[in-house]
Amino acid sequence: MATIFDPAVDQITRVLCFAAHPDDIDFGAAGTVAQWTRAGVVVDYCIMTDGDAGGFDPEGQSEIVRTRRAEQLAAAQQVGVRDVHYLGERDGFLEASTGVIKQVVAVIRRVRPDVVLAMHPERNWDRIQKSHPDHLACGEAVTRAVYPAAENPFAFPELEAAGLASHRVPWLWLYAGPSHLENHFVDVTDTVDDKLRALHFHTSQHPDSDRMDAVVRQLLRDNAARGGLPAGRSAEAFHVVPVNSAQTIAGF
Repeated sequence: MATIFDPAVDQITRVLCFAAHPDDIDFGAAGTVAQWTRAGVVVDYCIMTDGDAGGFDPEGQSEIVRTRRAEQLAAAQQVGVRDVHYLGERDGFLEASTGVIKQVVAVIRRVRPDVVLAMHPERNWDRIQKSHPDHLACGEAVTRAVYPAAENPFAFPELEAAGLASHRVPWLWLYAGPSHLENHFVDVTDTVDDKLRALHFHTSQHPDSDRMDAVVRQLLRDNAARGGLPAGRSAEAFHVVPVNSAQTIAGF
């Protein structure tokens, strides 16, 4: 499927990335994020759950939220992210509820991004681990927030009254979804090491860093091959959706 996003035309200055758990963005998009920040793009993260169901050590569960926040902050700093926002939802119980959507709308209106990047709301049957229920809920909540709630001043009027004016998001980028929907492949060959360094901070979840590196490198090479990039390149894959671009008009 040919991409509809042209970096030479569709300029990006600010990006807001959503994930269900700490480490999700680093697996899905940290190479692309590193490229953006190197080019001067301002990138923020929003982590929707506290990751409190993660880890392997029962004795460490009382500190797992603090641990995972510290890991995510370090990983974000590795790829040049400006700020990390947290919604604090319970790990394993995230839902695209009105309350969660309102929180997402508030963050979008505060950051006012050109691109909102989020997990895909559709299940990936080829690699079910990409489709944790929290991942799907993240994608659904963010998609519903991007359109129409974030751009509708009459949705959540209390946010408008608090000074969070409506914002029309030009682009929605989705990751970790079904491969047949991917339509944009970012060559991240030059930032693979940045991505892996970011992932290495998540030691509470991924203690076998050598095995993780090998798997991630292969997945990136596979993405590049599917995207038609030259042999030996690495890529991250996205389903890019125009929301308020030159290809759309208000209300359609």
